[in-house]
Amino acid sequence: MPIYEFASEEIRPLLKTTFSQMQLQERRDLQRLLRANISVIAPDTLVIAEEFGDWDESRRRIDLLGIDRDANLVVVELKRTEDGGHMELQAIRYAAMVSTMTFDQAADVFGRYLAQINNADTDARAKLLEFLGWDEPDEDAFAQDVRIVLASAEFARELTTSALWLIERGIDIRCVRLQPYDHDGRVFVDVQQIIPLPEMAEYQVRVTEKKRKEREARSDTRDWTSYDVTLSGRKLTGLRKRHAIYQTFRHLVEQGIAPEKVAEHCGPRGTRAIVSVEGTVDAGDFNRLAKEARAQEGRSFDPTRYFCGKDELLHVDGRTYAFLNQWGGTAWMQAMVSLRDTFPEQDVEFAPSD
Repeated sequence: MPIYEFASEEIRPLLKTTFSQMQLQERRDLQRLLRANISVIAPDTLVIAEEFGDWDESRRRIDLLGIDRDANLVVVELKRTEDGGHMELQAIRYAAMVSTMTFDQAADVFGRYLAQINNADTDARAKLLEFLGWDEPDEDAFAQDVRIVLASAEFARELTTSALWLIERGIDIRCVRLQPYDHDGRVFVDVQQIIPLPEMAEYQVRVTEKKRKEREARSDTRDWTSYDVTLSGRKLTGLRKRHAIYQTFRHLVEQGIAPEKVAEHCGPRGTRAIVSVEGTVDAGDFNRLAKEARAQEGRSFDPTRYFCGKDELLHVDGRTYAFLNQWGGTAWMQAMVSLRDTFPEQDVEFAPSD
């Protein structure tokens, strides 16, 4: 659909053109402008590298590499051609190559990128943590997925067909069309996400999620083991891992051990295992006060990551505490063993439920 100019005496369409006709280069112009304005094609994304190619035996480079608010990596491929070329195949290859990136590697890559754009004084690690709203790196949550954003003047049918098929298979891939217009030598660009269509995106996400869960149900190998926990002779049965460690934390605090002391023995995640606010407050006030306190420190607070419901908060010495509910991977076992061994007088025992 053309774009029109409402002039004083008439409505006239702007003239479609191409980037090449307007003498705009892929890397010198499109990439340079989009890296500084990435939200145009990928909202809530932080660019951490340009022309990224840190892998052996390959000269291939990602145009722009980013991270989104959910800690997913974002591969951005740009083309000024009229059909998009084979950019989806390139992007899939790149996504596979970066899928194992760790937080520390990302921070190192980001630091080099900041130096490249003459911003070396910025602490890459701190800026990355701030963008994610984290106090410290969470490798279990980092780069759990890789998103793909393809931006081109146009997309051939075989490319869009491939993208739709990949979406059905659970790959987060988006096609953003950049249609340039010439208006008296000035370049205007109509930016449209064409796959998935914005008005259909939520529906497609639900359909894709349903299919993904159906596939996972057929091949799920995750550890859903329930545990029985004994705390000073009191046995709690059939607890999920996060509830098992929460009950252990709660028991130790109720026995008079300071929440901070318990948290520091919760393994690698101990430094962020608790959040507290001044006063004996309810859940609503706790969430508000915690967010305000974190905001003053330039950080964020996500209540969904903590046990901070009505009956889950703990009140100790005039403060209110919430305990972390994110305990995937090996972090849970490390924390439970540490708590058991650090406080032997509390008779903490745990074992898989029968």
